[in-house]
Amino acid sequence: MYKDHLTAGVDEVGRGPLAGPVIAAAVILDPKQPIEGLTDSKKLSEKKRIQLAEEIKLKALSWCIARAEPLEIDEINILNASLLAMQRAVEGLEVKPGHCLVDGNKLPKLPCTAEAIVKGDLTEPAISAASIIAKVARDLEMIEMEAVFPGYGFAQHKGYPTKTHREALAKLGVTKIHRKSFAPVQKQLQLI
Repeated sequence: MYKDHLTAGVDEVGRGPLAGPVIAAAVILDPKQPIEGLTDSKKLSEKKRIQLAEEIKLKALSWCIARAEPLEIDEINILNASLLAMQRAVEGLEVKPGHCLVDGNKLPKLPCTAEAIVKGDLTEPAISAASIIAKVARDLEMIEMEAVFPGYGFAQHKGYPTKTHREALAKLGVTKIHRKSFAPVQKQLQLI
């Protein structure tokens, strides 16, 4: 059942990396339980992000983390995969919002009214909350990928195209979590 008076914040992380999923989150904050310190996840220390993520999950009326896999990214492109992950996050909320505030300038297909807000993770607490729990989830997953694919440095760069990552890609090759449609990965595949 949709609660017309409730608004969800929606954001995604992981559009730029060469590896791993794009992860989105949707959060409906509880006005009776305010959370101090919500802002763009990139402006927070890792420790503070993890603390806030736990607090958000405890206090929010509803939250959901969803994803689009590297294969999906390669099939439908990163923008569409990001929108799909956000759509999945909203659809996964146990409490259904009447409205969504989405970070960015594009809207996913949603079952309610929605508004795109550029840099919304800085101005809208619900979007900030979504940004934080999505980033913490993705970072933890990429740290786990370090054990699955040793030598790539995923725990440090989280799949972003750093010099270390590009060097590991050249030396060790492409893994199943790499996005084959991204230029540095494509280039590596052409060398094989």
